[in-house]
Amino acid sequence: MKFSTRSFFQRVAVLGLAAGLLSTLPADLQAKNFKARKAVDVTQQIDQIIQQDLAATESQVAPTASDEDFLRRVTFDLTGSLPTPNDITLFGLDPNPEKRAELIERLLQSDDYANNWARYWRDVIFSRATDQRARLMIGTFEKWMADQLSDGVSWDKITSELITATGSVREEGQTALMFAHQGSAEEIAAEASRIFLGIQIQCANCHDHPTDEWKREQFHQLAAFFPRVRVRVIKDSKPRTFEVVSFNRPEGAGRGRGFGQFQQNPAKLFRQLDKNRDGILTKDEVKQRKLLSRIFGRMLKVGDKNGDKGLSAEEIKNLPRQQANNRRRNSEYYMPDLDDPTSKGTRIDPAFFVAGQKPEVGLDDESRRNMLARYVTIRDNPWFARAFVNRIWGELLGAGFTMPVDDMGPDRDVAYPEVLDALSDGFVGSGYDVRWLLRTITNSEAYQRRIRPVDPSGAGPQFAAAIPMRMRSDQLYSALTRVLGLAERPANANRRPGGYRRPAGPRAAFALTFGYDPSTPQADLTGTVPQALFLMNSPLVNNRVKAQGNTPLAKLLKTYSDDEDVLAELYLLVLAREPTETELTTCREYIAETGERDAAFEDIMWSLINSTEFRTKR
Repeated sequence: MKFSTRSFFQRVAVLGLAAGLLSTLPADLQAKNFKARKAVDVTQQIDQIIQQDLAATESQVAPTASDEDFLRRVTFDLTGSLPTPNDITLFGLDPNPEKRAELIERLLQSDDYANNWARYWRDVIFSRATDQRARLMIGTFEKWMADQLSDGVSWDKITSELITATGSVREEGQTALMFAHQGSAEEIAAEASRIFLGIQIQCANCHDHPTDEWKREQFHQLAAFFPRVRVRVIKDSKPRTFEVVSFNRPEGAGRGRGFGQFQQNPAKLFRQLDKNRDGILTKDEVKQRKLLSRIFGRMLKVGDKNGDKGLSAEEIKNLPRQQANNRRRNSEYYMPDLDDPTSKGTRIDPAFFVAGQKPEVGLDDESRRNMLARYVTIRDNPWFARAFVNRIWGELLGAGFTMPVDDMGPDRDVAYPEVLDALSDGFVGSGYDVRWLLRTITNSEAYQRRIRPVDPSGAGPQFAAAIPMRMRSDQLYSALTRVLGLAERPANANRRPGGYRRPAGPRAAFALTFGYDPSTPQADLTGTVPQALFLMNSPLVNNRVKAQGNTPLAKLLKTYSDDEDVLAELYLLVLAREPTETELTTCREYIAETGERDAAFEDIMWSLINSTEFRTKR
């Protein structure tokens, strides 16, 4: 790594590191055995498998990425942020052969690690929400998920919490999956399978799966775990909010919107409500029964044959039957009859399609969902670990072992199945430790390779080189605020009374333009005109690339009189690397041609921010 001599020694003097320049870790971290903690056996195993395969096919393998590129890549991946120029300088000068492993460990223990991956899972869940009101609880979910990751809660326990959640969406972040889909049994089943098993079984909703072995009945058996989930408004809540509850009343009993419960025993109804004993029930007489009072107008409309504004016992008995398949009120699940959509359909009991496990009959909602959580996360279910490993590998390396990462399926081609198995077995053996998996992958040679141009045909050997990847909106926003010297509003600034967190502020607005579903393959992601216009024309950018005031550029120009020093610092700030000789030459020529130092550097900084490299994990 090369440094501008003057700027380097000025930074060292500022940091006060002349004596201990190469000391990189606090004493407590130095004392730990990092080789053991990074799961070195599995890391070496997967590297050996990939290397042998690439050698057998005589593939050209990219060399290891430079310290600058590795530092930028792993800092973005683990913490969602950009390393500082001082971080880059010190990391490049550190001769410790274990410095990359130690850096990974340090990043995994930071608060930014938990916040970064909480935002990742926010995008996974909410990008496909069928109820847009669910976005109101994004902040609540982020806080809950960050706490789980920070505390080292295992992935199987996090998954179980999401599957079995109840409670106020204002307070309980784990209700996100249920709230995001309005408590719809079919939608929840499809998303739970996609996210936690990597299987898109929703194609079997209306017919047997067209490419996999799953049958239509199996999809509806999975959905049958969720018919008792309800999302309802919390009465008199200010601000208005919702809760996820279990609806456990026996079918046909208790409250309901249909007429059936009042048709079963009209004589009893008349004994209780027909005060004048004229054999006719009127609106005034049913006022004391709230549910009956609410639907009595509809009953009159369809049942009052003689127009006397009342209903006799015979008229009530002959009321048309309500459409039975009102599954939002049913406590059991019915698979729709495609030939007769108005019918009740076929009663389906819950069963887990992967291995066919069935809970005992008669369980309440909480017990049913707890059983499903057990079936999903049990060690004997290989799909659970493989889905998580495939997703994380794809997020870190740009492509999963199967693509898309959430559509593994039983008949999909798998790249390096032995690597997938080794990582999955290790993940299970770690107790579904999320940090373990991230540590194992980021320490691998496969992860740490240099990037090279992507073959447009996609014919190049897989994992022989790093893939340039588009940054998620949160990563890009964090990089932008770091480069522009902007302080972000604390997370609790958006807290409303009662602990409610709502998405607000510039980060949330930025996500509306730059956000995407992280389950989408990188090859399918393209830039948009609004994204380009934002970086080119946004006051957020243009006001902070000025050479006057308290901007980062103004400070650099005041600190360094030599243009080459400014360029070195500017490239470190924006791109986390030193400029190449070609870039230095181009920039020097532009400064001379412009004739105005401040204006030229404003243009250079603006160009770096608008470069593809700035928006890409390299």
